[in-house]
Order: sequence, then structure tokens, then C-alpha cells
Amino acid sequence: MSDDGHGANAAFLAAYDAVLARWPVQVEAIDLPSAYGMTRVNACGPTDGPPLILLHGGGTTAATWFANVAELARLHRVYAVDRIGEPGRSIRGEQPPRNVPDLLDWLDGVLDGLGIESAAVCGHSYGGWIALTYGLHAPQRVRQLVLLDPTQCFGGFRVGYLLRALPSLIQPTASRARAFLAWETDDAEADPAWLRLYGLAAEFPDVKVVTGKRPEPGLLRALTTPALVLLAGRSRAHTPRRVASAVARLLPHAETAVLPGLSHHAMPWHEAADLNTRVVDFLDRTET
Repeated sequence: MSDDGHGANAAFLAAYDAVLARWPVQVEAIDLPSAYGMTRVNACGPTDGPPLILLHGGGTTAATWFANVAELARLHRVYAVDRIGEPGRSIRGEQPPRNVPDLLDWLDGVLDGLGIESAAVCGHSYGGWIALTYGLHAPQRVRQLVLLDPTQCFGGFRVGYLLRALPSLIQPTASRARAFLAWETDDAEADPAWLRLYGLAAEFPDVKVVTGKRPEPGLLRALTTPALVLLAGRSRAHTPRRVASAVARLLPHAETAVLPGLSHHAMPWHEAADLNTRVVDFLDRTET
């Protein structure tokens, strides 16, 4: 098995490139060296546009934004980042991020490497937790926050979701990952190229996901960064209305909406037009 230095086999890399080829915009691949390894960033949109960082959910890659980038990159310079230690084209170094301070320091380095003082940051699921945690860590570097059905930010997981995910967590395989996806999305039709990549990502070797605590309520209430929280109305990861109530208590200035037709895992790509419109409108209105 050839891994080309990425820790990934040729089939995974080919599947990644096939999904990236579905992006309806010209993509520039940027590799950023650091003490943690080499970070791959997929950049698109006008080079002089306001910067927008995209952080994908767990178990996916930076290529997953194929249904969103056409709208997001119309006015913004979009940077979709592959995290080191997870599936993607980033290459882990001898000491990849091992804890939350490392993760935040790595993201500081990504912005530094891109020459960005501050940016809008958008994250889905686990990427939403990273976006919010980073916004609390470095509020001066985050102009706007967009959280797409974020997990472990305003509430925990449903027990049934965790139990259903357990086989894939204990012994991940492509077939188990796709079966779990089909259950959570109620068999929403997925792009075949993306579905193949999703399955292969489950078998990505030596994945090291950095997790941490839910943000402290006092820190959330003190956060003044403009924020948009979009929740998947059919999410099986958590109870959307309960999360929306928690957002209202903990992040009272945030704009929040529940999108009724979307599930948690399908949120970025299933019937994406409404989501894209809401995100672009928010970014345009709150850009300073």
C-alpha cells in the first residue's frame, strides 16, 4: 500500500481528489508547514475577498464543502482546512496536535501561514466545536462565527445516537460508516463520489481526534462575536429545539434557526441552497 507520505492509501487520495474535482470553482492547494506537520488548505474565491475558514465535521475532509463553495466563494476568499491527524491530505509530523491547546495553536499557525489577521470561521458538527472554542481562545482573530449543527457546544449527544455509533467507533469500516450515515440521514441521497470518500475516511489509519470540554457558560455569555447557529431539524445527534433553547440562554446575541429538512450528517450537502443563502446573507450583513 502506497501512502505518498500522507498516511492514506492511493484509493483514499483518489477519492479525495474526485470529490475536490466536483467543486464548481477553481481550487488552489496550499500546504502549510509547522511543528505539527503539513496542513493542506483548499483555497478558492477572490484573493482580495474577506477570508472565510471552513472546518469540516469529524470523519469527513475539507473536500466535503462541494455543495457550498460556489456561493461562499462568490465574494469571500474561502479556505477549507484538512486537520492534521484526521482523514485528508494534511500530513502529520512527529508531534501532531494532542490536546486542545495544541489544536488551538495549530489553528493560530494556519491563519499565520495564510497571512490572515482575522477571518470568519465556519464549522460543521465537531468543526463547529473547534470554531467556537477558537473564537473564545482568540476573539480578536474571529470576525464572525457560523456554527452548523455544532456538537458539544450547547448540549450533549443523544444516547441513542452514541449507541448506534458505537460499532463504528470501536472497529471503524467503510460499510459500518455508510450504514450509520444512512440511518442518521434517513437514506438521504448522497453524491456517490463523496459517499465513497466518506467510507474510505472511516478506515484512515491512526486517526487522532482532539476533544475537549463544552465551553463554559460564562465565557459564552461574554462572547460578542457575531454568530449564526443553524441547526438540523432532523438531527439524530441531539435534540435541535433543546439546543436552540440553550443557544438562546448562553449566546443570546446569536442568530439561530432550525432547518427542518436536514439531518446532522447531511447538513452541508443535502438541499444546500437554503443553508448557503442564510450563511452568505449573515456574512454580508455582519462584515465589518
